[in-house]
Parts: sequence; structure tokens; C-alpha cells
Amino acid sequence: MFKKFCTLLLLGGALFSCETVNRNYYVLSPLGTTPIRGGVGIGIGPLTMADYLVERPYVAFQSSPNRVELSELHEWAGDLRDDFSRTLGTNLGRRIKSGNIRIYPWDKESEIRYQVTIDVHRFHGTSEGDAILEASWRAYAIPGGRLITSKTSTLTEALQADGFDELVAAQSRLVDRLSGEIAQVIRK
Repeated sequence: MFKKFCTLLLLGGALFSCETVNRNYYVLSPLGTTPIRGGVGIGIGPLTMADYLVERPYVAFQSSPNRVELSELHEWAGDLRDDFSRTLGTNLGRRIKSGNIRIYPWDKESEIRYQVTIDVHRFHGTSEGDAILEASWRAYAIPGGRLITSKTSTLTEALQADGFDELVAAQSRLVDRLSGEIAQVIRK
């Protein structure tokens, strides 16, 4: 009787399980630490993300050209926009040797020399065994808001193993690679 009940629940479209469900929560990890003090002031943000990334807390995987899978058992531990901004800021600070990184909104624009705005269009795993990050970003000189560069970066990172742990690790590496592209512009 119990097995029939479970089968009916599953067939009825319910997302319940007769076993204990273990949810997994993920965060992006910077690939180093930011210097504690000093350095040029960089403002990160505003940052926007495609709706499929922020309307639900689930880690995304593209299974076909027009289909994205979201697993309710694999979720971001917090707001993905905030996590992405902090991770990008830490990686950028490490690359340009600055501990003066601010995440939008910041208090004093007078402490900011550059501002980087980002629009993340794609940030997920693919059926080819990669993670992908596509983002349009702009770097501005502050004060005055003079545009230094405007670019769209499409980056892929091969997964080194199967699973969501490796997918999120590859996504963390992609955020670091994006910070490298931004650092090259700011250093000039």
C-alpha cells in the first residue's frame, strides 16, 4: 500500500519523495583573497542577471539548445547576484592588488576610481560537460562616468568531474576569468 501511495504521488506530478530528501546548497568561491587595505577604489555594480538565474534559487543546467533544467535539490545558498558580485570583487581585488573594493550600492563615490557594471546573460552547465558564463560589462572612470570599455565576454570552462559540486567550482573559475578580463582594462 505504501509503495502504491508513493507511485501515485510521483505520477500525479507531486515533488515529494518517500525517502528523506537531502538538499544541497552552493556558493561561488573566490580563487584567492583580497588584500586587506589600500589600492585603487573599484565599485562593482549594479549587476543584473537573466531571470532564469534569479527567479528561482536553483543551480541551472542547459540540457538542450532550448531547455534549461533546474534541480530543486541543488540550490544557491543565498542571492546569486550578491554572491557573484562579492566573488567577482574579491577576485578583481586580488588581481589588481586592491583591498578597496565596493559592492553596489556604496556609500562614498569619492572613494571609487572605477565602476564596473555587469549584465549576466547566461551562467549554467551544459550537456557538453562545460560551464558557461556570458556577460556584458562596462568599465567607467569615476568621477564623471567616462566609459573606458564596453564588452561582452563568453567564457566556457570544462567540468573536471560530474556533479553539481564540480559545476559550481567551474562557475567559480569562470567568475575569476571574467575578473581577469576586467583587470586588464583597469590596469591600463
